[in-house]
Amino acid sequence: MQAEHQALLEPINQFLQCSTPQAWIEAAKKPENLPMVLLDHLVCELKAGQQAMYLIRKYAVDKESGDALLKWLEPFERLIYKKEGDWRELADKNKLSKSVLPKSNSPYGQDLIDKMVLLIKEELHHFYQVLEIMDEYNIEYRSITPARYAKGLIRNVKTYEPDTLIDKLIIGAYIEARSCERFAALAPHVDKRLSDFYISLLRSEARHYQDYLALAKQIAGEGNEDKVEERIKFFGEIEAELISSPDTDFKFHSGVPA
Repeated sequence: MQAEHQALLEPINQFLQCSTPQAWIEAAKKPENLPMVLLDHLVCELKAGQQAMYLIRKYAVDKESGDALLKWLEPFERLIYKKEGDWRELADKNKLSKSVLPKSNSPYGQDLIDKMVLLIKEELHHFYQVLEIMDEYNIEYRSITPARYAKGLIRNVKTYEPDTLIDKLIIGAYIEARSCERFAALAPHVDKRLSDFYISLLRSEARHYQDYLALAKQIAGEGNEDKVEERIKFFGEIEAELISSPDTDFKFHSGVPA
């Protein structure tokens, strides 16, 4: 791996409290598991876009802007949940129909919008790229059950604001950081087409993790740095447990294959 990619991964490896277990890499590189790796990756890209959109709609914009955001995601969701539409047409649908303006009473609204709109655009582009690869490898889309990973993190979110938002942003940072670390771990063990694709994702995933963390710290405000660090450590321990403990359900973010 090139020096620039190692430099990208260094802060991520320090942020995560454990590395991907070798047993997961061994399972992920088996040809029979490739369909599940790609299917779950595909769904993860959509879910990342949905989560970012939820944060903008809940915390930063009025109803009109929120509706425009929903319309943006609609064809992608229709393909996954209703199996409607031609995936080849999605490349032309990855655009927002109007500018999204922050609510006047949201002190961090513009920053949240800027970072999350860029993230959504990139996640939907990656979603399309995974569909292209699945087509090349003759892997048909089918519905799969969700992994325990995101649920295991989200169930620990506080129920009052702004702590709910801060926790969700920290979880977003962990999901993006782990994705980045896993793409890098998997890249040497797959064919060149997939390896090049995984390496191409590292830069955006690394930036997404940084954006989530920066927003969490910004929203917590000055004087609350220790509180945020405590929550980062708290979620880091949960994340590491999910990644390093036995897991009967093999997925992109699963634990040690049981």
